[in-house]
Amino acid sequence: MDMKAHTQDAPQRAVSPASDAAAPDLGSLRAEIDRIDAQMHALLIERSQIIDRLVAVKRAQGSESGSAFRPAREASMMRRLVDRHRGILPLDTVEGIWRVIISTFTYVQAPYAVHADLASGEAAMRDASRFHFGFTVPFIGHMGASGVVAAVARSRGDLGLVPAFASPSAGAWWTALEGPHTPKIIARLPFVERADHPAGLPVFCIAHPVTDGAVTEVEAWSLHVSGWNAQAARALAPLADVIAVPDRGLDGAALLASIPVGGAVSLDTVLAALRESGASVRAAALVGSHASRYTHAPALHAPVTHAPTV
Repeated sequence: MDMKAHTQDAPQRAVSPASDAAAPDLGSLRAEIDRIDAQMHALLIERSQIIDRLVAVKRAQGSESGSAFRPAREASMMRRLVDRHRGILPLDTVEGIWRVIISTFTYVQAPYAVHADLASGEAAMRDASRFHFGFTVPFIGHMGASGVVAAVARSRGDLGLVPAFASPSAGAWWTALEGPHTPKIIARLPFVERADHPAGLPVFCIAHPVTDGAVTEVEAWSLHVSGWNAQAARALAPLADVIAVPDRGLDGAALLASIPVGGAVSLDTVLAALRESGASVRAAALVGSHASRYTHAPALHAPVTHAPTV
């Protein structure tokens, strides 16, 4: 038999790529998305039911007072979130969704408003507030940090946002936090820092001191200094994050020093550095605490090819 002729005469079979046979149709993929969406909604409803029970327990224990904002828990939640995230969904979106969920359920437990200092840039401050607290929580703007502190002091559980950097118009706003019954710094936002954060404006969050859920990784100290000079500023730079503004004379300054707890640097270290540089401290008061700065560096991935919208 002529094998060559037989091979040539045999009908050609159409061979489909394996990927075509295994590829699901768009309808099936959309059905999967609908199923997942329904599950996410059901979980949010379940979360709200737990919040109802949580509020009931707080009322029964007599512990329902002030803001339900718990900076230690929220900082921990956001750190875990960014560390475990993977896939093509942008981290900004994931963090934003979780911030809205957390802040809205916090508002449901105990309604509050966010007061913000707009003097250093209204757009950036509004972005910071809306990203971290969503649109359900009322937003109240003030032209100056002192107005924010005063509004929070008058409230039962409101939060205040002020820039975590020196602002010519703000002055030494933190001196209003020095009394025993005054608001305090309870958080520094964003909880997770990264170079491309969409609401990366560094801000301090001010509130009446929380009875539980406070975080003390970093202490914030208000220092009144005489003999403030460039050498003193250079001496403090490697020790702590410091905001300095003029105070009581040409050589005086009011400092807000954020000092990590439990490390090589302490308040005594900062005071010693000031003395060695020719300055002296007239007064020191603890005005709050917050979580340490947590920086997220994105892992290196292969370029992502975006699929068409389904």
